Amino acid sequence: MQFIQPSDHQLFFSTHLQDWILYHVRQEITSLEFGIVCWSLWRTRNDRVFAGKITTSAAFIQRVRAWINVVQNALDKDRLIHQPSLPIRTEVEISWKPPPPEWVTLNSDGSVHTNSGHAAAGGLIRDHTGRCLATYAINLGNCSITRAELRGAVEGLQLAWDTGFRRVRVELDSLCAVQLLGNLDEPDHQQAAIIQRFKELLTHQWEVVVSHIFREGNKCADHLASRGHLLPLGYHSIPCSDPTLCNFIMYDCQGLSEPRLVLNEG
Repeated sequence: MQFIQPSDHQLFFSTHLQDWILYHVRQEITSLEFGIVCWSLWRTRNDRVFAGKITTSAAFIQRVRAWINVVQNALDKDRLIHQPSLPIRTEVEISWKPPPPEWVTLNSDGSVHTNSGHAAAGGLIRDHTGRCLATYAINLGNCSITRAELRGAVEGLQLAWDTGFRRVRVELDSLCAVQLLGNLDEPDHQQAAIIQRFKELLTHQWEVVVSHIFREGNKCADHLASRGHLLPLGYHSIPCSDPTLCNFIMYDCQGLSEPRLVLNEG
């Protein structure tokens, strides 16, 4: 129902099978979506039968939409014909990866509403089994997206230290924030104060590794950052048992992935 126009419901659900298939294959506008949905249903069926992998309807719809975007981009004839010098991209499956045993992963994210400039951040800490250990969401008022990303990372790192974790992988989907945190000798930057706070946290007796991940692998943190917009100003803990958050965590634990076109190196 997610991919069918209301005006087409009667035709879609009452047509003879052979006529139904021919009709949708011949539709220039909807044949792409129809083909991808059919292929995805077959793939999901095989995953269930042969691998015991269960996919929820929400995850299925999310995957189909992602595939439709990828294929539509690949079929952009004007871009392929008139801009042959565009960098080559390869499709890869992106999913969240748990840390090694004895480590935890901190995923954080920032969010800014374009129209209002209202900002929020959020994140969570998980162990090598994918189990949620701590979460947070912050209503930041108004600030830039870069500051929101940095605040999310620093508050999450402080939470990790206070909770007693001593081997922490920090994953951010903002390459700009990762680069700023990696360049700790830039005192004149407008975010210097918060970067200095991050630097001070690194002086503690622990191991911290900061890395960039794609947004498709950072959905739990993205959800928590979005939640921050709905909360009162300031820092808030979110229960790990929160039903909506649990759904996102479950998707990650199941290893559900989304396709993404990634620029080839070199």
